[in-house]
Amino acid sequence: MEKVRVHAFVSGLVQGVNFRYYTKQLADKLGLKGWVKNLPDGRVEVVAEGDELEINELIKFLKKGPRGAKVLNFEIEKEEYQGEFKYFDIVY
Repeated sequence: MEKVRVHAFVSGLVQGVNFRYYTKQLADKLGLKGWVKNLPDGRVEVVAEGDELEINELIKFLKKGPRGAKVLNFEIEKEEYQGEFKYFDIVY
């Protein structure tokens, strides 16, 4: 399976609804590495690396968000896989 890296920005009602927590929970379950963080402008930023199939599962989640979230915009870029992460973390 091909290893891929994505860099995503999610906007809408995505802060204060456990978006980071559920993103980390899913990433851990899928065996992905990277991080998620809230941005000062109200968006959530995600960098994730792993097998393409699992990354696609994460993307599906990010487009919808957890219960209570309302995703209004989703931007994503594929980047070159770097293998730099050991875990998937919430960055503060």
